[in-house]
Amino acid sequence: MTTPTPSPTTGTTPARLADDTTQGKTTIAASVVQKIAGIAAREISGVHSMGGGVSRAFGALRERIPGGGTGASNIAGVQVEVGEKQAAVDLDLVVEYGASIVDLARAVRRNVITAVERMTGLEVIEVNIAVNDIHLPSEDDGAAEDVVVAQPSRVE
Repeated sequence: MTTPTPSPTTGTTPARLADDTTQGKTTIAASVVQKIAGIAAREISGVHSMGGGVSRAFGALRERIPGGGTGASNIAGVQVEVGEKQAAVDLDLVVEYGASIVDLARAVRRNVITAVERMTGLEVIEVNIAVNDIHLPSEDDGAAEDVVVAQPSRVE
């Protein structure tokens, strides 16, 4: 006799843990796994920010709206799929210029897996990392100027 495997959940649907007993059950919302993964990824030196350009822009706008900065949808750059015993994580990163992307991805992946597994008891089966942009130091100082220098016309 086989038991059907429940489909994975996303969003804020809670995941049941394998250690449920007759004394009660423990559930962990997917948004909790998202937050853990996001914090663990940001802990690694060389990660400038999370999310693609559009999600970062919407996230910044959402933070300015009263009550807009709450909920699972504001975790820019972190998507999770959570089942009863396992979780899969997708991360979108912006990396500091000069960082070794391969080493950074390895460190982020290791830190996310360790944090999620330690805090939730879920087995992390994969952490997919997409590097969407490189942050240049000049972008912080405003040195990236859009100055147009007048050129003499080549034609009369």
